[in-house]
Amino acid sequence: MEEGILRLLIVEGGGPAPICSDAREDWARAPISNEDLRARVTALRAKSYPFTVPTVDASGALKYRDRVVAVSPVETALLDSLTGSFQALVCREELLDRLGERQACISRNALDLHIMRIRRRIQPLGLVLQTAWGRGYILAPASQPS
Repeated sequence: MEEGILRLLIVEGGGPAPICSDAREDWARAPISNEDLRARVTALRAKSYPFTVPTVDASGALKYRDRVVAVSPVETALLDSLTGSFQALVCREELLDRLGERQACISRNALDLHIMRIRRRIQPLGLVLQTAWGRGYILAPASQPS
């Protein structure tokens, strides 16, 4: 099974109950009403939130949990590094290199400006960008869901 994919197993009426050992998996017996199906999917999403990792695609869509925000091409490049190392340190040097791939002016101030913009954009998603002074940044879930 692919990591990160939510799975809702529908078991035939007389079939044995499966054992689900993953928070991203649940089951229900057929027949199941649409209302019950929606409730199961909602509960499955809520249980899986601690395992959710943000993603950014080439079109500039940053997705986290059930929310999406648009980001600029430069922010996309920076967020590609930050999401790839979710909850781990990304060095300023790596981010400066990514910045250099997208724009001619590479400076500490330019990076700081983009970091400030990213912080504003990710706040509605329930994400924060923590500063590891003198070293880099850590993209992490906000302590309280927004």
